[in-house]
Amino acid sequence: MTQQTSGTPGSDRVVVVAGAGGPTGQAVVRALAAGGARVVTADRTAHEWDDERVTPTVVDLLDRAGTEAWAERVVAEHGRVDGLIHLVGGWRGGKSFGDTDLADWDFLHDLLIRTLQHTTLAFHERLRSAPGGGRVAIVSQHAARHPTQGVAAYAAAKAASETWVLALADSFAGTESAATVLVVHALLNDAMRAQNPGAAFDGFTHVDDLAEVIAGLWDRPAAELNGTRLDLSP
Repeated sequence: MTQQTSGTPGSDRVVVVAGAGGPTGQAVVRALAAGGARVVTADRTAHEWDDERVTPTVVDLLDRAGTEAWAERVVAEHGRVDGLIHLVGGWRGGKSFGDTDLADWDFLHDLLIRTLQHTTLAFHERLRSAPGGGRVAIVSQHAARHPTQGVAAYAAAKAASETWVLALADSFAGTESAATVLVVHALLNDAMRAQNPGAAFDGFTHVDDLAEVIAGLWDRPAAELNGTRLDLSP
């Protein structure tokens, strides 16, 4: 039996983007809104959006009770949640394994793992039962599977985030919902190109290309996506 793609029209879809304020988040929000989705952005500080389809919210995703209360407000206001795109991130590293500062691990654990845990738990049931199928995605990096000594803390945090999403994917088994990991070598935006016009940026994935893939997740069958790692490296 062939599984159908999501039947939810883009104009009815509600997608939450956590960590939307940076260049990657802005590209993803633009792509989702352009496709007709209603987008709820989540950041620790206010961010203005010149698009009536985008609803900015301020929330501390490290506060589990606060995150759950915020999720309830999102559902109360919009009636549903069809997607969660987790883009909260950061990077810290050193030159050697011996130079690793465990304060970096604490920092990365909170940003990459704890915020992911809080948001996915808060929206889990809504996403699992979303009409036409919910979608959850994170952006990971090759270091999660191929760590080098200077990025031990970062690679471990990325690997833990991937494992969490794959466990979430298992909870979606048998439904029309899907959780997936989007893997890149590094991300590129227009500001980076402007600052380094002569750089080749080999192996980098432009944020607009990433955003296009994310906006298209609802057009692909859940069985094709759920529990997978999609490599977006050029």
